[in-house]
Amino acid sequence: MTLQQLKYVIAVVNYGSISEGAKQLYISQPSLSNAIKELEKELGIEIFNRTSRGISLSSEGTEFLSYARQVVEQANLLEERYSSRKKMKQLCSISTQHYAFSVEAFVRMLSKLDNDSYEFTLRETRTGEIIDDVKNLHSEVGVLYINDFNEKVIMRLLKESNLIFHPLFRASPHVFVSANHPLADKKSVTLDMLDEYPFVSFEQGQNNSFYFSEEICSTRLHQKQIHVSDRATLFNLLGGLNGYTISSGVLGSDINSSSITAVPLDTDEKMLVGWIENSRMSLSRAAREYIETLKNVISDCGCEIIEK
Repeated sequence: MTLQQLKYVIAVVNYGSISEGAKQLYISQPSLSNAIKELEKELGIEIFNRTSRGISLSSEGTEFLSYARQVVEQANLLEERYSSRKKMKQLCSISTQHYAFSVEAFVRMLSKLDNDSYEFTLRETRTGEIIDDVKNLHSEVGVLYINDFNEKVIMRLLKESNLIFHPLFRASPHVFVSANHPLADKKSVTLDMLDEYPFVSFEQGQNNSFYFSEEICSTRLHQKQIHVSDRATLFNLLGGLNGYTISSGVLGSDINSSSITAVPLDTDEKMLVGWIENSRMSLSRAAREYIETLKNVISDCGCEIIEK
């Protein structure tokens, strides 16, 4: 077993396939495939399940990947300490629901990074895909919320996927509206007051279940409802159509936050925002740094961080 073989396995997981891994590593696909097969033969395990639809990590492969990443990270640390060459490229992937504070934490982390070479991924995506990303080790960290309505379903799914939920902060739901919205200056609003305005929510694709909704009160019927896939579109619709959405109330310093305001929603429901990780792998330095930066951003927004 060589360090290069470990890097090959990590690359295939990061890029989602042997063909894309080979492309990014600048080697032939057969060479990469053979190197991994030789490693599997040497260890007596199957790291990847291979089907006509592609490859995926086996249960043994998931455990192996956790150790491989630790070994490669330690090797990189040695190179940084004792080699005169440039620092090794850092890799890290984060999946999150559509939260401005998640993006701000990502920006802050990269702004203070002293590496001159890195490759990070930030995915604002659907709830089910966040869970799948972390389950399949395509992302190290996922950011999402639970509440009384979805907690049993989400927590059961996390447990089945060997994922751990770490609470970050509790939030009282707010509605996000344009600063020019007729209700923008209210001290609080009710859902009945919002009935005449379009409700804008994030679509959840095939997992279009109320339990996967990013907005609370997901079972409520709305006369006008628009589904979107990204925050930029959502903010444009809030301004252009006097629409509204429901979220945590934490805007951060997002580029659109000056034109959007958060108004408290009169409801007894609470949101518990947290992050998830795969119990079978250890977080990289970059992922740990992201979590600490995320806590700082949330704290700067006036929210109390839940400490274990």
